[in-house]
Amino acid sequence: MSAMAADLVKRALYRSGLLGLYHRLRNRRALTVIMFHRVLTEQDPRWPSCDPDYTLEAGLLERCLAFFRRHYNVVSADEVLAARRDGTPLPDRPLLITFDDGWADNHAHALPRLRAAGMPALLFAVADVVDRDEPFFQERLIAAFRLGRLRVPALLSALAEAGHPLSPAPPDSIDGLRRVIAALEALSPAQRAQVLAPFAGAMDDGVRQMVTRAELRELAAGGVAIGVHGKTHVPMPRAEDLDAELATARRVVGEHLGAAPPPTMSYPHGRYDDTVLARTQAAGYELAFTSNPVMNPVDGKPSWLLGRFGFEQSGIVDRNGRFRPDWLALYLFRAPVRRLAA
Repeated sequence: MSAMAADLVKRALYRSGLLGLYHRLRNRRALTVIMFHRVLTEQDPRWPSCDPDYTLEAGLLERCLAFFRRHYNVVSADEVLAARRDGTPLPDRPLLITFDDGWADNHAHALPRLRAAGMPALLFAVADVVDRDEPFFQERLIAAFRLGRLRVPALLSALAEAGHPLSPAPPDSIDGLRRVIAALEALSPAQRAQVLAPFAGAMDDGVRQMVTRAELRELAAGGVAIGVHGKTHVPMPRAEDLDAELATARRVVGEHLGAAPPPTMSYPHGRYDDTVLARTQAAGYELAFTSNPVMNPVDGKPSWLLGRFGFEQSGIVDRNGRFRPDWLALYLFRAPVRRLAA
């Protein structure tokens, strides 16, 4: 009963307008940046194999956009850049929508919904995946598992045979697979390729997953600015060639667009350190986006280093599949406001 009462209180707070009032007063001069990844319909052939932690059903994206319209002023990347460059004021309660990685479904499903809502966005593309069918190894493993083509014990055996045993052995579940993926991420590319070589067939679902150059240009023409998400999607503190992940990736994405190198980037896996920060600015980026869940103060010029909020579909939908704007409001409206850098 206490859980039910708490849920009723959340609904009442939102429906009464008190949460909205709290947000309007508290967060008037704070920039909220939203981080999405994939957007799919349940009818899309990629739906059964996608990673549920990083995928939003397209109808829920529409509901999120309506929520943003009600409580925020959605701004473009150009507006945030202008605020950073010369102090051009952002509107009260500004919000920027971003997408990471460069998924083809962002073009197929997110773009038309953004256009219908009249909202701009910013997509960060991994330079090396443009015009490539297959996604990152993490998503290929998730897909193979969800399609029943691969089990955790087989991966554990391959890791052990290659000299990288994982103990204690995780269960044969999606959570267990995520532990295996974390262990694979810690290996060098050559070591990881050796472990995964026997599973190449199982990891290929035959469906194009990543954005093409033509789609990237259509996104840019449709109001979705394009930034950079590294060259290979490796966490930058572990990159063997940091210049390639930053400067080269910036040049390559600009070539994909037939335009100047983009001035914005986001850090793959949300990881960075002091060296990465310094090299980011040296590579010519004007704005860098993290996965730090903070709102960004915008009295005066905003920081060049900005926090963002991601959320899973399960965090905004109840057990009956209903969108819960009160849950989203409680998550976003009460978040800390903090400047990450000068």
